[in-house]
Amino acid sequence: AAYEMGIATVAVYPHEDRNSLHRLKADESYQIGEVGHPVRAYLSVDEIMRVALEAGADAIYPGYGFLSENPELAAACASAGITFVGPSAGVLELTGNKARAIAAARAAGLPVLASSDPSASVDELVAVAESMEFPLFVKAVSGGGGRGMRRVAERDGLA
Repeated sequence: AAYEMGIATVAVYPHEDRNSLHRLKADESYQIGEVGHPVRAYLSVDEIMRVALEAGADAIYPGYGFLSENPELAAACASAGITFVGPSAGVLELTGNKARAIAAARAAGLPVLASSDPSASVDELVAVAESMEFPLFVKAVSGGGGRGMRRVAERDGLA
């Protein structure tokens, strides 16, 4: 889309992605990170911001995965006067915590699935789960992308 709009693009890439399409199609590209650690490179807010400022970028499109849901990158962009193409840091912080996101949805009058508030009490959580229909999903408050999530088919699976 940027090409069709006449917008110049800048890409970052780790050594391992030096032949990747996003790097080769960009007007400018900058290698970031340490050789042998490609994921770490894409998760470095400091390096991405350094390149954005060096290149004079107006905006950062984070794509999906990696830092796309990280409030730190959105906040760094806001502080530097660079448009973050995505939700604000505040929205990302809210949606990154399931309990807070559900509370905000309820406060806005939106329908949500049956759930419990976070608790360290196993007995309390089991009691709430028993009041729901099985199967159900047990989720970690701060898990994401399926991390910390488990399907429970019957009460015995809660132990």
